[in-house]
Amino acid sequence: MTKINIKNIVNSLIDTFIEAGKISINLRNVGLTKEIKPDNTPVSNGDLEVNKIITSKLKELTPEILIVSEETSENKSTKNLKDFWLVDPIDGTYDYINNLEEFTINAGLILNRKPVAGLIYAPSKKRMFYSYGDNEAFELSNGKTVKLNGSKNFDNNQIKFVSYSNKLKPEIDQIHKKLNVKEFTKMKSSLKFCVIAAGEYDGYVAEPRAYEWDIAAGHAILKHSGGSVTDFFDNEILYGKKDFKNPSLILKSKNLV
Repeated sequence: MTKINIKNIVNSLIDTFIEAGKISINLRNVGLTKEIKPDNTPVSNGDLEVNKIITSKLKELTPEILIVSEETSENKSTKNLKDFWLVDPIDGTYDYINNLEEFTINAGLILNRKPVAGLIYAPSKKRMFYSYGDNEAFELSNGKTVKLNGSKNFDNNQIKFVSYSNKLKPEIDQIHKKLNVKEFTKMKSSLKFCVIAAGEYDGYVAEPRAYEWDIAAGHAILKHSGGSVTDFFDNEILYGKKDFKNPSLILKSKNLV
């Protein structure tokens, strides 16, 4: 693969993500068409339209890099993937189709099986997060660009995590206690990576669930803000695994690394 300028590629995608976000909201306001996929999860015409917008731009910018998206079968059977995009056009489809606010638009660039860039846009919140290298993670909101630094507002006596559920499984509760977590808030989409990178929360723990396209963009953003993403045994998370399934996850802000 020819050498690419990751920073330029990410910066060239920001407007596309914001425009895709506007379209997703407009489609929802008009009224979405919905169906249930074979894995019993919902999909809407908004998911598919955003997928088309994002993947078209990726193909224009990086025609030599394969794209793996949640919403298409393309490239999912390709063996030994090392360099590729992971796209989740709408993460948090339940929130999206039910007029809630935490859904996100996601793309993560994987090189040599590691996340090197990420973009996540939360259209309802108008928060655009992106990164392209160590100490190069940012949020664009209200016309201002701020570098993400997970050390903001940190209080070692009041460690706050996000959680996939309001009820913790025993294994997760045990890790929370080990890390001195005092409170947690339910958050289902990839926005959890971003709020940890921004220092609004300190971490997240999950048993093996979901898929690589759910976490790749957030992994890059959190890592580039100084945080970390590992499994329960402190192993690095690599991409291009069988069926793109995730292992267990522990997300930590810069302060807990």
